[in-house]
Amino acid sequence: MTGQPFGLSTIGQILVPVRDAEAAAAFYRDRLGMRFLFAYPGMAFLDADGVRLYLAEPEDPAFGGRATLYFRVPDIATAVEALEARGVGFTDRPHVVHRDDAHELWMAFTKDPDGNNIGLMSEVPLRPGASGS
Repeated sequence: MTGQPFGLSTIGQILVPVRDAEAAAAFYRDRLGMRFLFAYPGMAFLDADGVRLYLAEPEDPAFGGRATLYFRVPDIATAVEALEARGVGFTDRPHVVHRDDAHELWMAFTKDPDGNNIGLMSEVPLRPGASGS
């Protein structure tokens, strides 16, 4: 880490809670002209000039009806440690939320004073042969 104090800056993803992810994705794709990336049941992802727009039917009441901003960080453990030193409490510890053949996606969550969700996200490249866990 450099001599600069740690701070969040790059938004990697924004969650927008929706009632119907498929209908919302069609609106953002077909009416607003955003580039569709991929979908899973109850969720869809679109590209907003390098920032993922995440449309989701909330599964967890703690996340329902709230915006979630996801900030990209290079090292999630270091980021959590720096923020905890400033008194930020985390509702979720760093954990893997997705794994493919090339990367693990790690996340940790906190909340702002109004209850909106703040996620830290870090894409960690896997070593060759390490994806079989």
